[in-house]
Amino acid sequence: MPIRAWRTTSTRTRVRRRRTSSGSRSSCCTSVTRTPPSHGSGTSSTTAPLSRVNCDASLLLDSTRRSLSEKETDRSFGQRNFRYLDTIKEAVERECPGVVSCADILVLSGREGIAALGGPYIPLKTGRRDGRKSRAEILEQYLPDHNESMTVVLDRFSKMGIDTPGLVALLGSHSVGRTHCVKLVHRLYPEVDPVINPDHIGHMLHKCPDPIPDPKAVQYVRNDRGTPMILDNNYYRNILDNKGLLLVDHQLATDKRTRGYVKKMAKSQEYFFKEFSRALRILTENNPLTGDEGEIRLQCSVVNKH
Repeated sequence: MPIRAWRTTSTRTRVRRRRTSSGSRSSCCTSVTRTPPSHGSGTSSTTAPLSRVNCDASLLLDSTRRSLSEKETDRSFGQRNFRYLDTIKEAVERECPGVVSCADILVLSGREGIAALGGPYIPLKTGRRDGRKSRAEILEQYLPDHNESMTVVLDRFSKMGIDTPGLVALLGSHSVGRTHCVKLVHRLYPEVDPVINPDHIGHMLHKCPDPIPDPKAVQYVRNDRGTPMILDNNYYRNILDNKGLLLVDHQLATDKRTRGYVKKMAKSQEYFFKEFSRALRILTENNPLTGDEGEIRLQCSVVNKH
């Protein structure tokens, strides 16, 4: 299916059936809405798996005896609450069985999470289909880590069609949520990274008191102590003030290729949202499965039985 044939979702969110003239429920139409979640947890962990866009929903597949899934790799540490996607899929299947892919549900749920956190509402295309394989073995080839150089990060995103301002905007998603201590203790132990704002060090050490944290323990630091559950441009002001938690946050604010965009987004939330929306649309349309490719999974965590 060519890109131009994709459906663009409307701003309403209920799944409904459209009856034919004979009264049978032979065709389904879906539209997406900003319905508030019924299981509000008070933390951004609810949308953790949604923040990493995945165009064939391979992220959602469980491991098998033969292969390790993407969501169980070290690179995916901290992502959870996949059960909410299962709940959405079950509801959609009851209304429109075999029509809406897990890939579309993943992307659109992420879009709704962005809007619920105060971010822009972004019209996105639908029509993706689900992959049949989780590709953990090539994850590191495409997804940059938090301690990669800015050159690597820019290169990886460039290959997906994301330019420099788009990358800077997408990293603004660090405005919400939290960073687990296992991802940042290397900046605290054995010596504190001297570039970290001294006013921020005490809080980080308090939240991450162990140089080798238990990966099963829920030890973390809020990405933004000021507006931790609002997607806004405060992230850029924080990293310009050397309060970024991850090495990539610090590099974003200091690298000459990205610093100018960081400053511009720190001054203008409108510009941040504009670039964020543009980059997210590109990311969600990156090499999707359409037409007869892949499948429409009945359950998002397992491929269909053929």
